[in-house]
Amino acid sequence: MIAAARAAGRSLARDFGEVENLQVSKKGPADFVSNADHRAEEIIYNSLTKARPGYGFVMEERGIVEGTDKSNKFIVDPLDGTLNFLHGQPHYAVSIALEREGKLLTGVVYDVAKNEIFWAETGRGAWLENRKLRVAARTKLHEAVVATGTPWHGKAEEKHTHFAREMLAMTPACAGIRRYGSAALDLAYVAAGRFDGFWERGLQPWDIAAGIVLVREAGGTITEIDGGDVMQTGSLLAANEDLHPLIEKQLRHAAAFARKAD
Repeated sequence: MIAAARAAGRSLARDFGEVENLQVSKKGPADFVSNADHRAEEIIYNSLTKARPGYGFVMEERGIVEGTDKSNKFIVDPLDGTLNFLHGQPHYAVSIALEREGKLLTGVVYDVAKNEIFWAETGRGAWLENRKLRVAARTKLHEAVVATGTPWHGKAEEKHTHFAREMLAMTPACAGIRRYGSAALDLAYVAAGRFDGFWERGLQPWDIAAGIVLVREAGGTITEIDGGDVMQTGSLLAANEDLHPLIEKQLRHAAAFARKAD
């Protein structure tokens, strides 16, 4: 998985240097897909198919690929942070996870621009290259820097309104909020202690699968914001065990305010 991520990253890095010349198609509002995206995904697919014949795939561009081995499937985002990439902003990643028997087992997130490989395997910890990772140890929310993601342009108005309420609840409660545009890297940075927490709603499985393994193996806590299944809804909150309930409380304040407003 690391080898596949690095190979895809090399392709992305070459295309990033030619970003203005990429042929770009529009898949949906603020959700662009470039030739670079497809090339990186093809590299990953070919590499992992050769290494693990029969494994299935869930891929952002290719979709679901059924394998003969029904116990294992790779969950792949070849370019997380596409909008950053297409605007020449060097903050994007390759994300690959392995799910076995319905449970996330392994995750790799490659920060291409910084040449950083984050990886984790259930029971073996989370790592940045060969350095073991641990979530930040802060316990006070007013000292914490928390990352998030905004709803896309084109999403229903109520999603933007709800996000605005969450920001109103969170902004005065923490030291700062960051929005960098790559959920895979946001989660990797939580695992590395660079962010104290992260929340976002409505993400896709390929955005978060690898990052979930990283955070859990780094000692963090991940839950679905409203109590459901994270991989089904894509709405998650990640932090250490002390900050998690404090952030959750602020988000619940926002939800309660929304119900009163309705």
